[in-house]
Amino acid sequence: MEFTPEIVDLVVARLQNLPSDKEISVGSFGEFSKSDLIDHVKKIDEIGKKMIAVELDFLRLMKEGVFYDQHSFGSHA
Repeated sequence: MEFTPEIVDLVVARLQNLPSDKEISVGSFGEFSKSDLIDHVKKIDEIGKKMIAVELDFLRLMKEGVFYDQHSFGSHA
């Protein structure tokens, strides 16, 4: 899969919103700081590709409404 500059920028922007004092676990790759993950995404290396894939999957699932109970919104009978 080819990652466009727009996709890389989107993932970087989402990562920039993470708390700076937390580390994020990326499977068997280990734990990384926010700035480390941003560097990996910009390089589009193995870890960066994994983070891009995770973020794109998350956004796709949000679009499909997977994270929301469809019955909790709308009219309450």
